[in-house]
Amino acid sequence: MTKILAFIEQRNGQIKKSSFEVAKTAFDLSNKLNASVEAICFGNEINNLESVGGYGISKVTLLKNPLLENYSSHYLSLLVDFINQNNFDVIVFSATSLGKDLSPKVSAKLNCGLAIDCIDLQVTDDSIIATRPIYAGKALLDIKINSPKKVFSLRPNVFNAGIPNENKAEVNILNVELDSPKVKVIEVKKSEGKIDVAEADIIVSGGRGMKGPENFKMIEELAELLGGAVGASRAVVDAGWRPHSEQVGQTGKTVSPTLYFALGISGAIQHLAGMRSSKYIVAINKDKDAPIFQTADYGIVADVFEILPALIEEIKKIKQ
Repeated sequence: MTKILAFIEQRNGQIKKSSFEVAKTAFDLSNKLNASVEAICFGNEINNLESVGGYGISKVTLLKNPLLENYSSHYLSLLVDFINQNNFDVIVFSATSLGKDLSPKVSAKLNCGLAIDCIDLQVTDDSIIATRPIYAGKALLDIKINSPKKVFSLRPNVFNAGIPNENKAEVNILNVELDSPKVKVIEVKKSEGKIDVAEADIIVSGGRGMKGPENFKMIEELAELLGGAVGASRAVVDAGWRPHSEQVGQTGKTVSPTLYFALGISGAIQHLAGMRSSKYIVAINKDKDAPIFQTADYGIVADVFEILPALIEEIKKIKQ
């Protein structure tokens, strides 16, 4: 029988949203392949790890050690050993920064095929067919991996985790002894109170049309009103207006929110590659020929400095 392993990612003891998508997708694959499915997580103290049971995972193994609280060089060897010892055939990651780094290394160690940044997984004749964007999102490629073991990473916010049921997973804790790594993470800093653009369901992005960093206060205000994250184009980040952690595009983060605002963004192909799969795209640009309008579901040809303040005021009225 085929055995599927879902990699559950955590940060600061909290399971990442994208990992629930991985859990549900792995469970769906197990039903279609008549396979068994389990999950694995690295860390120390993890909150509500049993909650992955609500997405179909009946058993999750926690490899526990304080050195595993944040990503370390131990992840790769521990994961490969676990896969080999338990004879897993299919390993599913989320295509987060961690997943993009770890999945190809696992694939190389297992000498097996890899499909990255998948936006769909289908089962045909007992084979998994993965679909992923290529050529900066201009085309889609269907992939069938022929090696006995297979590794997939899923683009976050594309696969629907759905509403969890009340089932709880059995948590198997394995305390592991580890040597201190040669490189040690002393401190991890992050923007407090801000939603990670890669995790957000709503993103408000600004481009060069915002004319300066001071005008991003309006972007921040709209994002806060909507409970979303602030994004930025590469030109904005290169100019030093916004941090790289907010960059959306081919050289930034790939996002797939339910709602994406492109404000003062022309829509170069490099930017479209990072947000084309958003469910609804709203664009505001004074250039009627801007490429962003070819992708947008709703477009407004106007000065963003006229529309954005009015939009913010209307949303405030609604929320009141």
